[in-house]
Amino acid sequence: MGKMIGLDTNVLVRFLVGDERRQCELAMRIIDNATKEGTLCFISVVVLCELVWVLESAYGYRREEIADLLERLLSARQFFVDEKDTVYSAVRDYRRGKADLADYLIGRLNRTAGCEVTVTFDKTLKDDAHFRLLG
Repeated sequence: MGKMIGLDTNVLVRFLVGDERRQCELAMRIIDNATKEGTLCFISVVVLCELVWVLESAYGYRREEIADLLERLLSARQFFVDEKDTVYSAVRDYRRGKADLADYLIGRLNRTAGCEVTVTFDKTLKDDAHFRLLG
């Protein structure tokens, strides 16, 4: 893997949504320049969770729109997404389920780390094989 720069959530939001013209232009420029130089733009799982929250709460994006956008990010060559395979699986869970992307990521990342199951009080996860509902 070559050079990388990390993207904060607000930069990624501006790049994707384009609602604040000046910041959008700056975000697009940094990502385009990085791509031209062969530098990857790193997106952490924390940034992805924040991105989903912002798109849902501030912009009213629907679950399907967000899942489509995340899958495009995962397949874009200029981005390096942390835990990419696990994120792909969590996005599929998110697309089908009722819980937040963060919840599905927690279950998948915990499984990857060797956990048999993740215990939770979140009833939206009662039918997910990665979780065991307490209470």
